[in-house]
Amino acid sequence: MLPVRIWGVDTNCRPFMQLATVRNISDNGALLEGLRCQLRPGEVVDVQYNDLRAEFMVVWAGKQGSCEYGELGLQTLPAQPSLWDSYLERACEFMGKG
Repeated sequence: MLPVRIWGVDTNCRPFMQLATVRNISDNGALLEGLRCQLRPGEVVDVQYNDLRAEFMVVWAGKQGSCEYGELGLQTLPAQPSLWDSYLERACEFMGKG
């Protein structure tokens, strides 16, 4: 799991910034967990991993009271850098040496 910093505006129109954990990544986005604020699909948030930062669109948010609360599905926006390339390269190197 990867630690990231995420910030934006929550459903109550209040700015937030917090640490979260990436549970799953793909070419098109990521699944985060550990969020303490509620976000809506369609909102744009900033995510930082190490020294890289990119904007993502919220495509799914766990509802309060559900077991998915605190999870967030994100889609990479066009022309944004890939935050996960260095992590994936290290993981592939590690697997290759295994």
